[in-house]
Amino acid sequence: MSTNCEWKGVPISQIIGSDSPWGAPEFPLVQPAYNHSVLYHIPASGAQLDRPPKPQIGKDKWDHEHVRMPFSSHSLYPVETSSGETHLKKRWDMIQKALNRPIRNTEELASAILSYNTKFKNKWKFRSLYELFEEHLEAEETKYFYDVTLPEMTKLALALPQLIQSPIPLLKQNKNHSISLSQQQISSILANAFFCTFPRRNTTKRDSEYASYPYFNFSMLFECSPSDHILEKLKCICHYFRRVCTNVPAGAVTVSRRAGRAGGGWRDCAARLGALLVHADATSTIEDAHGLIQVDFANKFLGGGVLNYGSVQEEIRFMICPELMISMLFTEALRPNEALMIIGCEQYSKYSGYGHSFQWAGEHVDATPRDSSGRRRCAVLAIDAQPFSNRSQEYTKEAITRELDKAWVGFSFFTAEAAGPHFPGVATGNWGCGAFGGSAPLKLLIQMMALARAGRHLAYYTFGDAALRDRLVRAHELLARHDVSVGQLYEILLKFCNEDVQKLNIFTFLEETLEKKRCQNQLQRENSGRETENYELPLSVVLDLNRSPDMFTTDDDSESITPTTVKMQSDDTEITHKKKDSSEKLVINQNKTLTSEREVAESIEPSSQTTRLFDEMEKIDNDSGKLNLNCHQNSMFEKKTAKYETVMEIEDNLQTNISPNDKKKLAKKITDYFSKKPA
Repeated sequence: MSTNCEWKGVPISQIIGSDSPWGAPEFPLVQPAYNHSVLYHIPASGAQLDRPPKPQIGKDKWDHEHVRMPFSSHSLYPVETSSGETHLKKRWDMIQKALNRPIRNTEELASAILSYNTKFKNKWKFRSLYELFEEHLEAEETKYFYDVTLPEMTKLALALPQLIQSPIPLLKQNKNHSISLSQQQISSILANAFFCTFPRRNTTKRDSEYASYPYFNFSMLFECSPSDHILEKLKCICHYFRRVCTNVPAGAVTVSRRAGRAGGGWRDCAARLGALLVHADATSTIEDAHGLIQVDFANKFLGGGVLNYGSVQEEIRFMICPELMISMLFTEALRPNEALMIIGCEQYSKYSGYGHSFQWAGEHVDATPRDSSGRRRCAVLAIDAQPFSNRSQEYTKEAITRELDKAWVGFSFFTAEAAGPHFPGVATGNWGCGAFGGSAPLKLLIQMMALARAGRHLAYYTFGDAALRDRLVRAHELLARHDVSVGQLYEILLKFCNEDVQKLNIFTFLEETLEKKRCQNQLQRENSGRETENYELPLSVVLDLNRSPDMFTTDDDSESITPTTVKMQSDDTEITHKKKDSSEKLVINQNKTLTSEREVAESIEPSSQTTRLFDEMEKIDNDSGKLNLNCHQNSMFEKKTAKYETVMEIEDNLQTNISPNDKKKLAKKITDYFSKKPA
């Protein structure tokens, strides 16, 4: 383990799967298919990174399966004439007329937007826009925006019909589908969102057509109270447009939605937590984890409060990488069994602070290399945690299973559910905590379980919490030391749910539970060992042990040779006798463990006394004329005893063929023989 004060666990290269962040395998390349809509033309020679790709030709679709585009001929808007009559006009014509006029200040900008959104004439006040350009920024900055940036933005917005020539499908719930767009196409779409041109996307009514989709037009952000962090978010937006209007980006972005199974057999999952590699960092951030899958702590409505008052993890990521907002245009609210991955987004801004302290910190020049499809090698994984109002809601079987399912669907993206390890690993942190009310220790364990099952490794960023970083590493070491499976940890979490979760620490509970389990297993092994210590050995084995001649009973009440019992201990070899139920048993203590009759027999060297015993038994046979110790044609006490596969068979045959009287004679003869002292 590293002793570095910033990170612990394994080096980040082991999570990436390469010494370089860009050495890990690429994600699937852009390829048009039934489940992948590509809105630009892919040249036969592959991606051309020196210029934006040409748009794919298609036909506009105005239906519930596709995005309703502002320039569609079906996009009509009611306009009231001076005589009080209402007529439907093509909305795109109204948009073009408004944006082609000179816009020199915020008042004119607001007037242009309201001209094709007349329903909101008395509602939209553009408070944050007025504050930013009229009060907050220096006069030179405001002048540059209206004189240089905004005119280019209007050109970009009005170029939408030329840049988007094929329909954009909606990524609906329980639909596995991908959409790839060029960065130039995205910039034009976002410019239209800034000017609030998308039809049917302004209403907040619950029964509206897009009620299950995120807000997309920027009107809501413009309406926010002009607090400092809202103004900083607007700075990020303005900087993005300044960049893309100055230098048109040439790459592409892919948005993929994935639905997985729910309640997927966590109790039976045999994946081991010890196979998971862990890198824990208290100082870096997820967006700095180059080469890894970077988790977006998403809202089920993608983007969360990015166009509202939100300024936490997801909103900040969408602000510094505005191309992520394209997902908000066509992604329906995520179901508990769904995740979204966005590949290729570029970072344009730096930032500082968090929440209300968030600030735009200047320009960021993204040096991330592109893959073979022209996408930045940056993969952002959106998984939405379940919000909780109190801790008791989080610690239930249903809640834990839901979070496991959600995390696994995301972490197993592009693995085809094949056995791991899969690279690159995942960069995550306190997912679902903070505003969502989740517990960081529980979310940590849940993400570890989902990653172990998905076959990806973990880079965990604790946002300055060194104590959590250290507890993470200790918890993983504990799970690895006890060889805990995902299914076993799932059972432990469910057991913890039945405890007083308000007072107990889950890490302490985990450690105590595993230690108790270890002790129980050790005790069971010891008890199991004692139960197998007393077992019957066949007569022939005991004979070969070359022990006391007092092996057989001479009690007149018994006419059979008594089997012996051997007890294995760690003491030196000694012989004791135990009486039980009128039968005498020999107990032999040895410092070795014999696991089977065959092993016992094979482990003992034949003795000379055994040979003499067999000779005496042959003599008895000859003298009496009754005792027949021959089996078929061979003497059972010659080397032909190989006829019997085990020594137990010899004993069975011996006891079966000897009559009671002959057994009595045999016992006395053998006892007398072995009672003689050796010469």
